[in-house]
Amino acid sequence: MKKRVIGIVGPTASGKTALSLLAGKRLGGEILCMDSMQIYKGMDIGTAKPTREEQAVLPHHLHSFLEPTETFSVSQYAEKAREVIARVNVPILVGGTGMYLQSLSLPMDYGAVGGDEAIRKHYHEIADTQGAEALHQLLESVDPASAARLHPNDIRRVVRALEVYDLTGTPLSAQRMPGPEDSPYDFQLYALDLPREVLYSRVDQRVDQMMRDGLLNEVKRLKDSGVPEDAQSMQGLGYKELLPVLDGKSSLEEAVSLIKLRTRHYAKRQLTWFKRDERIQWLPYGKGENLAPYAEMIYENFRKE
Repeated sequence: MKKRVIGIVGPTASGKTALSLLAGKRLGGEILCMDSMQIYKGMDIGTAKPTREEQAVLPHHLHSFLEPTETFSVSQYAEKAREVIARVNVPILVGGTGMYLQSLSLPMDYGAVGGDEAIRKHYHEIADTQGAEALHQLLESVDPASAARLHPNDIRRVVRALEVYDLTGTPLSAQRMPGPEDSPYDFQLYALDLPREVLYSRVDQRVDQMMRDGLLNEVKRLKDSGVPEDAQSMQGLGYKELLPVLDGKSSLEEAVSLIKLRTRHYAKRQLTWFKRDERIQWLPYGKGENLAPYAEMIYENFRKE
């Protein structure tokens, strides 16, 4: 029997943290971060990381464990997340990084073809020396269908697709591609469904609150501590827009407007991604509904045989 895993997913500023804490308390669960920016230390305000008080409500995993100078891939996330899921009784994934959810929804390897360590090492070296994009372009040249399906940062599976092609001469996409039904987990996924105008208003309000909470100082502290401007962490929304302010190349007002615009666009992309996932149950929200009934519903669904 597959292990049951709850997921509270959806776009930024939609209320995932609040719902996850209510459901988690009811279930006796533990929160597993599914956000590609909240994994970094010292990046609390701009990532809307749960507060210390919120994190004290339930155990939280994979928050603030990586230095902001480090890089982190989708496959690395999958490895760490699987380790946590294995030892937690009721794991609750919370976040809006769709690639992280996909990495857990598919087997670690594709197809039934065996492996070759030398081939894998060769392609990992390309990723290390030339970058993930260069590796992805190699896959696109021999197996465009698989390349279209795989994100460049999902290095493990890009390497696997190239490995299968090298070993068989046949694109991996010619095989039956695994789907969510092949996941080792029984996912129960939920998302709060806000009217678009309500979601965008919440985004703008959140950005304003971040600025009041000291986001500019947070970015300055990271920059002053030696985090390069081209670091993976500094490409996050709210960080890359404020760097020009610190360099005197942009006004604060212009940067804040740009953060709001790009965050709204990001929320729209997240909605598009998650709306394709038929496993997700969308919960109407946006007029101040009480989340407690939704938490109770999640509890009842999880406890069903």
